[in-house]
Amino acid sequence: MRIENVETFIAHNWMFVRITTDSGLQGIGESTFFGHPEAAAAVARDFGKALVGEDPMRVEYHWLRLYRAGSMRGMSITGALSAIDQALWDIRGKHFEAPVWQLLGGKVRDRVRAMFVLGYGPLDEIIRDAKAAAAEGYSAVKVLLFQKEHHLMRHGARLKDLVERAHAIREAIGWEIDIGIELHRNMVPGEAIALIRELEAIRPLFIEDPIVPDSVLAFGEVAEKVLVPMAAGERTTTIWEWREYVEAAGIHHLRADVGVCGGITHMKKICALAEAHHQGIIPHSVPNGPVAVAAHVQLGVCVPNWEVQEHRPQDRPPFTKAVKKIIPIVNGFFEPPEAPGLGVELDEEGLKDIPRVDRKSETWQREDGSIAFR
Repeated sequence: MRIENVETFIAHNWMFVRITTDSGLQGIGESTFFGHPEAAAAVARDFGKALVGEDPMRVEYHWLRLYRAGSMRGMSITGALSAIDQALWDIRGKHFEAPVWQLLGGKVRDRVRAMFVLGYGPLDEIIRDAKAAAAEGYSAVKVLLFQKEHHLMRHGARLKDLVERAHAIREAIGWEIDIGIELHRNMVPGEAIALIRELEAIRPLFIEDPIVPDSVLAFGEVAEKVLVPMAAGERTTTIWEWREYVEAAGIHHLRADVGVCGGITHMKKICALAEAHHQGIIPHSVPNGPVAVAAHVQLGVCVPNWEVQEHRPQDRPPFTKAVKKIIPIVNGFFEPPEAPGLGVELDEEGLKDIPRVDRKSETWQREDGSIAFR
């Protein structure tokens, strides 16, 4: 069996790769470098030239060959490589007539717990949506606590409002629902430490990305001075970058993303790094498309330290136009697919009806016009 063709598709802000073999088997994957999907697609097409005529079963070999070709780095490189890697695993599963989780060691759990991600907006709307998620069977929600207007507040008022919002959400949904707090890289270490210490009372499952991902040492400074479990890493790629977060950043939950961290091949290794340090995996799955979500579920079934997988409903367009069938959620849990490979297939005609997101690079600003974080 040989690789015959490597194609790319861009829809919404997703980039998909489809690899076709001379036996007729096809595999698909998704890059989650959603800020610049065209860049990842260009790299994937270039990588595809080196893959035509090769044996698709040599997944690890192809990973190393492509990544070490010039040792170029960056998320367009790893985004393209991640999509290709998922597609090759999809082909392996179809060849052996088994779901990918079966090839990775088999089930360690029967289903994968989902965490509903709440949107930005007024507090009453967030509380309404949190209650609705709990009623649908979700046992965990993630709150995007830091709003755009917080950059326009003074320090004391900002912290007061953030703390009050968090307490109001906890009071509204009770203690049986886990709450993850996302700060979206909007603070400096000292300010983040002050806030997180005040959030300890609501017992968050984690605090995510309080500061920008520029320095492992700076993140470690924050983690060392608070008592809440810390989460980070959605912009982190490959096991070599992850080693520093695992060993020096004081994180408790790794937010790896199968669409940029190196695909299934490297994410399985990242999970093992975390397991050796008694750290959990809470993958970055929003705003990912349905193929990356499926790849995460495949890993979630077989990875021992997989804690919970963030989620926004995908049982509607554009998700249902991109693939022929999505991975279902039942009572707050993903049901593991039993079909060979990743368990999803691209809908090529449906993709044509999904407009691309016209994403303009935008950064929040402070009242003086300077650039805020994030």
